[in-house]
Amino acid sequence: MNLAQIEEQLHAEGFSHTYVWQDGPNTHYADHTHARETAHIILEGEMSLTMDGESRTYRVGERCDVPAGAVHSARMGPKGCRYLIGEK
Repeated sequence: MNLAQIEEQLHAEGFSHTYVWQDGPNTHYADHTHARETAHIILEGEMSLTMDGESRTYRVGERCDVPAGAVHSARMGPKGCRYLIGEK
């Protein structure tokens, strides 16, 4: 799927706001929460997400969803990460 198709799919799932975000190599976000559910689709690079004591690395084409209010942290890979975010 191309970017427009992915955005269309997110909108169909109820994600009202979508945008592309990019982080540099090894960028780290300490534990935090979001007020709304978010979806992250990796476009370039990789992101390791830790939530509920478990870490998983997401790569190009993979999606991770974070429920509203869930405490989580993230670390970008050595080449950074560019990803599409959907917010409900």
